[in-house]
Amino acid sequence: MPLIALTGGIASGKSTIARRLEEHGAVIVDADQIVRDVQAPGSPVLQEIAAAFGDEVIDASGALHRAALGARVFGDDAALKRLNSIVHPAVRAESARRFEAAFAADAESFVVYDVPLLVEARVDDPWDTIVVAHAPAAERLRRLVELRGMEPEAAQARIDAQVPDEKRLEIADVVIDTSDTMAHTLEQTDAVWKQLTGR
Repeated sequence: MPLIALTGGIASGKSTIARRLEEHGAVIVDADQIVRDVQAPGSPVLQEIAAAFGDEVIDASGALHRAALGARVFGDDAALKRLNSIVHPAVRAESARRFEAAFAADAESFVVYDVPLLVEARVDDPWDTIVVAHAPAAERLRRLVELRGMEPEAAQARIDAQVPDEKRLEIADVVIDTSDTMAHTLEQTDAVWKQLTGR
């Protein structure tokens, strides 16, 4: 029942690696999707966020107003800490439930947890392998601007808000270098899959 953590900074190619591992038969549990699910309209987590940050972080449809919440916590360490204390335990519980469900369905599953904030929130969990998608910050900045249409300042702020690359590389069991071509990234991912599964 191998449990693999896949992490990487913004625009590091992590999603490409996750898709490839899924093609090989891995079960992908997506942390970002879990965050959206636990913050769904009417959820206890969303109610707690509104109580902590005010009703302006809920939009007219009753859903989380992400931009308003982002503006409220960005650059405010205490507010971010408060938000994380609400969201992280719910994400941890729901991810554990999904891991268990995957292994209950097939005890031989390879479960990959696609998690951007591994270093920040989950590094001490009992992972069998930690895979880090890595491209230099300058390359990730280029992708955010050229491929996602972000303003350079906003893109740089998103990169700066995450832990430095060194912190992710320190915890890596395996590093997939995504700074070259897509084919090179997929080739490395295939090799990692073989290594993980002994195939």
